[in-house]
Order: sequence, then structure tokens, then C-alpha cells
Amino acid sequence: MISGAHMIIYSTDAEADRAFFRNVLRFPAVDAGEGWFIFALPPAEIAVHPAAEVDSHEVYLMCEDINATIQELKSHDVECTSVTDEGWGLLTH
Repeated sequence: MISGAHMIIYSTDAEADRAFFRNVLRFPAVDAGEGWFIFALPPAEIAVHPAAEVDSHEVYLMCEDINATIQELKSHDVECTSVTDEGWGLLTH
């Protein structure tokens, strides 16, 4: 049985994105060598949606209190959009 998953995010500025995961989101990381960091994630889900073309992917981060999380992110100069109620949950970009 599957006991976990490994996700890869490709980036044109990997160092900045790694710093975001490490310093802003505070995900613990393991240095796999040669600058490759593997970040531990909280419990996660995966969904597969139909699409005519596959040219992007989406990652949603879940939290208990969206307003408190937005304030914490803003303290790290992260811009967030207004919160919208999507019916399945609250969303900001």
C-alpha cells in the first residue's frame, strides 16, 4: 500500500522558492545533498481534474484560520488577494 508521496515543483528561481518554503511557511527540510532540499508537509490530499491541455498545476495550502495566516504571510511581504468563499472553502491567492 502507498505510504506517502513526493511532489516536485519546478521553478525558475528555486533558491528563492526554497527560502519561501523554509523561512515563510516554516516547513522543515532535509538537505538531500548538492543544494537539494526536501520539505516535510502536513497531511495532504491529491486530486485529478480533467483538462483539455495540461500547462499548469495548482498547490493549495490549508490552514485553520485564513485571516491569521494572511496576516502572518503579509509580515513576510507576501501579497494575498481578498478572501473568496468558493463553496468548498475560503480561498486567497
